[in-house]
Amino acid sequence: MNEQYVDDFSGWITQTVQLLREQRWQEIDVPNLIEEVEALGKRDRRGIASQLTRLLLHLLKWQYQPQRRSDSWLDSITDARTQIELAIEDSPSLMNYPEEQIARSYERARRQAAQQKNMELLVFPATCPYAVDLVLSENWLPED
Repeated sequence: MNEQYVDDFSGWITQTVQLLREQRWQEIDVPNLIEEVEALGKRDRRGIASQLTRLLLHLLKWQYQPQRRSDSWLDSITDARTQIELAIEDSPSLMNYPEEQIARSYERARRQAAQQKNMELLVFPATCPYAVDLVLSENWLPED
């Protein structure tokens, strides 16, 4: 493994960028460069999944605890939608990722909602009751 990659990641990035610009292909640390490029793709998908879980959590709380609704919940819902939208704008190939991820994200959100509110898990539907297009829709909120 390249010592600079381990000891000084920022320096390794600077050096790798310079080598790419100068087209000095033989000097590039290809295995670690491949690893980092793959990690970028995973980071984007993980970010969407995380925001989708946060969004679903707050939608569940909004629906199942109407007496506790707050501006901070609305802020969280709006911000999660915005973050997902920005990620997809940067990487349009991830347009379908929320649909692919909604079942897993909902299960996480469901468990978190039950734990945070000391409610039985069975209070919440076993499968996501919301269509992904509604979840991501700017002004949609679930009803009581």
